[in-house]
Amino acid sequence: MLVSKESDLLQINDVLINAEWLRNNLGAPNLRVIDASTFMPGSPRNGEQEWATKRIPGAVYFDFDKKIVDKSSSVPHTLPTPAHFEACVSELGIKNTDALVVYDSAGIFSAPRVWWMFKIMGHQSVAVLDGGLPAWESIGGSLDTKAPAVPESTVYKANFQPERVIDKTALLAGIESSSLNVIDVRPSDRFSGRVTEPRAGVRSGHMPNAKNLPFGALLENGKYKNKAQLQTILNSVLSSDLPNVSSCGSGVTACILTLASEFALNVPVIVYDGSWTEWGSDASLPIVSDSH
Repeated sequence: MLVSKESDLLQINDVLINAEWLRNNLGAPNLRVIDASTFMPGSPRNGEQEWATKRIPGAVYFDFDKKIVDKSSSVPHTLPTPAHFEACVSELGIKNTDALVVYDSAGIFSAPRVWWMFKIMGHQSVAVLDGGLPAWESIGGSLDTKAPAVPESTVYKANFQPERVIDKTALLAGIESSSLNVIDVRPSDRFSGRVTEPRAGVRSGHMPNAKNLPFGALLENGKYKNKAQLQTILNSVLSSDLPNVSSCGSGVTACILTLASEFALNVPVIVYDGSWTEWGSDASLPIVSDSH
């Protein structure tokens, strides 16, 4: 069952909801909507500016690129400490008892990253809007174009779930001992090393024994493919014996795979937060490349 009501509080028990569901539940007192839109480096678009001019009513903007991030890390949008996450989420007016729906303006791109961040901080009732803002607009969902109001602060408490993330030291040990199954969701030409990485100083190629499943294979027209399709695709790369780890360029699209696996198979997939930006920048770490 998707939704249960306890003491009139909405509870979302799935990781993916559709636009019709959101329209039907938008008035629930503890439902909070989050705009997670962000764009690739070099894009002229700005997620926060777009949110400020057009958003799903009540949506707050979640900036995991410059604000809700470990600013001491050299790797883009590294997961913040639980304390920093708590402070930022409290400023957004979000409570632990809130049911959260995360969306982005691309359809499915950056919203799964914010879903994963809330999951790793122990939030249970959080889902991604399948198809994002385009799906909402396609059903005639209302939009707020006024200047956004400043939310009333709350006190949010995180409950960190370390099993949902892996660092490069643990990942290297797992690769060397063949005790982890790594799935890299970057496009095949980046995985193979046939093209130069978009970030300066990052080597081309992939981790030894990693499998490639470009994240776009999980999507169709800006939405996730159906459960049966996702099961077939995911079962071709996931291990039933070893822990599965998803990696990408900088830890965003890896979460698309992680959400797909929980949605279609109820199988957890660990995220390598530093992803290829970190791995490819460290000359001490092994890589495989068709260009070598």
